Amino acid sequence: MTSTRIDKWLWAARFFKSRSLAAKACELHRIESNGQPAKPSRDVRIGDRLKITNDSGIFTVEVLLLSDIRGSAAMAQTLYQETEASREQRMKVAAERKAMREFEQLPAGRPDKRDRRRIIQFRGRGS
Repeated sequence: MTSTRIDKWLWAARFFKSRSLAAKACELHRIESNGQPAKPSRDVRIGDRLKITNDSGIFTVEVLLLSDIRGSAAMAQTLYQETEASREQRMKVAAERKAMREFEQLPAGRPDKRDRRRIIQFRGRGS
């Protein structure tokens, strides 16, 4: 195998839970291949550099192996190598997020009936 579709590879490398989510990320320009926005059908080859933006953060990886079959997490990590700068940046963002939790004010207790109604109305499920 010399190439595979980028949405299949992202799914097999466990960056996304489903192939349709990987394809959607490509359509929203959250995936770049060698500096260019990637469509879901774009071929990935060994040595390509991908910039992947998902809920976990921004990953900059180099493709080491190709696969269109989803395997274990240990096998998925052998498909790519994350750059050191990308790893440091993600750790920095995670540390900032963790530090911000210390200053967050939590409610004193459970919401009362009035608060629950406001929450339901805010979420759009109420009348």
